[in-house]
Amino acid sequence: MSTGNFSWNVLLAPVLVGSCIAAIITIYFRNNPLAHTRKFMMRRFVNWFPLGMTYAFLYMGRYNLNVAKGALGTLMSNEDFGWIFFWGTTTYAFSFLVNGPLVDRLGGKRGILIAAGGAALANCLLGVLTYLVLIGQLKMRLVVPLSVLYSLNMYFQSYGAMSIIKVKAYWFHVRERGVFGAVFGTLISIGVYFAFDWGQSIVVAAKAAPVAEPGLLRTLVQKIFATADGKVDAVWAVFFIPAAILVFWLVLDWWLLRDTPEEAGFPAFDTHDASSGKMHIHLSTMDLLRKVFTSPLMLMLAAVEFTSGVLRNGIMQWYLIYAKGVKLPGSEVFTEHWGLFLCIFGIIGGFGGGMMSDHLFHSRRGPPAALLCAFMFVMTIVMACFINTSALMVGSSAVLISMAVIGVHSLMSGTAAADFGGRKATATCSGIVDGFVYLGSGLQSVCVGHLTTEGWLSWPLFMMPFALLGGAIAVMFWHELPEATKRYNAEHKKSAPARR
Repeated sequence: MSTGNFSWNVLLAPVLVGSCIAAIITIYFRNNPLAHTRKFMMRRFVNWFPLGMTYAFLYMGRYNLNVAKGALGTLMSNEDFGWIFFWGTTTYAFSFLVNGPLVDRLGGKRGILIAAGGAALANCLLGVLTYLVLIGQLKMRLVVPLSVLYSLNMYFQSYGAMSIIKVKAYWFHVRERGVFGAVFGTLISIGVYFAFDWGQSIVVAAKAAPVAEPGLLRTLVQKIFATADGKVDAVWAVFFIPAAILVFWLVLDWWLLRDTPEEAGFPAFDTHDASSGKMHIHLSTMDLLRKVFTSPLMLMLAAVEFTSGVLRNGIMQWYLIYAKGVKLPGSEVFTEHWGLFLCIFGIIGGFGGGMMSDHLFHSRRGPPAALLCAFMFVMTIVMACFINTSALMVGSSAVLISMAVIGVHSLMSGTAAADFGGRKATATCSGIVDGFVYLGSGLQSVCVGHLTTEGWLSWPLFMMPFALLGGAIAVMFWHELPEATKRYNAEHKKSAPARR
């Protein structure tokens, strides 16, 4: 890594990401359509910020496998990686059938504690396995044990999204959720930055080869994780460090997080979602599952998320592998700062979709989702046209697809599923809808891993029809809103909301 690149990654990139976080906090406090009191806004911030940062670092403990793949070299082929990712994402998808109803009963606070603690444990086990293999104490192919441990990690990871949305459902009104959906997308984007750029920095710092001027990170990694003889790259650090960070945020969540405004000392808050007026009704596990699988609208949300999963991980999972394999001139700017690009443009996509939904389409989620899917379809065509000739066009298209897909994901799993599921069923509905993202991810993982053995043109061609299908389904619920939201919108024209 050159001195210039080192300066950018170590100094400028964190400053830029920190500025984005500061801007998001500013937007949060300025966006107050229901005229909440400052005390309520501040307590809600204290609630969602540590919860959100926990969720972001869960991503660091999820996509560190992608970073480790590059460092493991021949120990993990593209096809092996595809299968490991497939089993992990499939576990993630189906775990919602159990974990969704469970979080609806336990609450979001307990859910995020399970997510952080379980993912930290699983990452430690992944680190131990990597250590034993690299120092030669275990002689085996990594595909089976990594599939098992990564599936365990993804099982606990599945609690994260459900928990943050469960808490959001009680603290944010439907008219505020588009912007919170943007915050949700931002947290994902920042987590991707942590995973790829921080993860890559850890891998570089873990290299056994000496450097002329070791920085603080390298000094710490070598001191804590290097072998006694210092002859093996300490790749296992990329699993242990996220685990330690997750434990830190787990403690803060235990201390600060409250599931509802009432638990924090505020009056009851009607968010005018599908549970409005029905909070007294008890829902069994079968009732919760039936609410998803017998609802045409919820199934349409899940179908859009399935298509978004194909494109989301189709880009995040394979772009770096493509760039390193094809080695077209000009791709360096993307490979060296991939996490930062995904972070910045993911934030733009999340806020773009959320602001369009709340301010242009009166909190309808279908219209911006359809527009973003159409944009992704166009970008896959551009990728296909330039896949073997222009690194700049392929990289730019990949980043823009990632921008749009975060917008769609924020609107579907982060917002629409909670709107139509209601507070009582938020975790189950948003969890199962989110699970379809990872069914799509698992499908593309195996298919792209196999198809690209014949050439990379099949990569954008495979994603293209899914973008078109997602847009077509989103058009089908263009005008949909929960009945309570419709009533609120009608009443809001007559009187301003009371301050609490």
